[in-house]
Amino acid sequence: MDYSKLSDYINKKSAKNILLIILGTLISAIGINVFLVNAKLLSGGVSGITLIIQYVFKIPAGYTVFAINIPLLYLSYKKMNRKFTVFTIIGTISFSIMLIITTPLKDLIFIDDPLLLCIYGGVLVGAGIGMAFSNHGSTGGFDIVASVLKKKNENLDIGKITFGVNCVIVIIGAFIFEIKSALYTLVSMYITSYMIDIVIKGFDRDKLILIITDKEEEVSKSIMENIKRGVTFLYGEGAYTNKSRKVLYCVVSLSQLPQLKQMVREIDENAFISIIDVSEVEGRGFRKNIS
Repeated sequence: MDYSKLSDYINKKSAKNILLIILGTLISAIGINVFLVNAKLLSGGVSGITLIIQYVFKIPAGYTVFAINIPLLYLSYKKMNRKFTVFTIIGTISFSIMLIITTPLKDLIFIDDPLLLCIYGGVLVGAGIGMAFSNHGSTGGFDIVASVLKKKNENLDIGKITFGVNCVIVIIGAFIFEIKSALYTLVSMYITSYMIDIVIKGFDRDKLILIITDKEEEVSKSIMENIKRGVTFLYGEGAYTNKSRKVLYCVVSLSQLPQLKQMVREIDENAFISIIDVSEVEGRGFRKNIS
């Protein structure tokens, strides 16, 4: 595998991705050192293992994160594509450095409430990791193993394996500390997972609208003229009536939904409207693809 032309992957187009990956690792490191460490909680994956080492042997997590990731980065070098490996190296090194740099910040807050610490820690860790993922990077660790396994077997349920690894980390934490810390760690892990999903899919929730009406031309014209959204005709057939008809396909923002529903009802009060949540939309009039 030829890594001689790193400029093909680190250029103006990817500079924004790299900066956001670094920012994401900073946010995650703050979540760990300012919140999770103050409550003696763990995080998932390799970070959780390094935190156990930090609590027991007093070795800063930033150093052990990098040490554990060295063989994993070599695995990525051998098995994965160049862009993934380059961005993962950047994310891993940045995450290690950020963990070291932000270590003194653990004395910034004095909150004797593990629930608050686990919630805010989970939010920041998840937001940071999600930011790295959504910009084609990662913080290394089990992400590399998961990507390699997924490449070999598309049907492999990585989520279950990740959950199993995290459960082992929580059990070890329960033996070293106490059950209460383990339970708070589970809460934090759930919040982290939820935040990763939110950041990757986007905070916006657009709506996909399917409309079946006898006045499809009038409804589509009204949507295009008044809401300024495109409409696509899908051709379907009623199973009961055997009648061919056009189904209107349209994506609108949440704020435009009430206007669209009222407009359709005014044209055809018997129209069938199906509204579906859409986590991400790219294209004209919506979010631009920046990858």
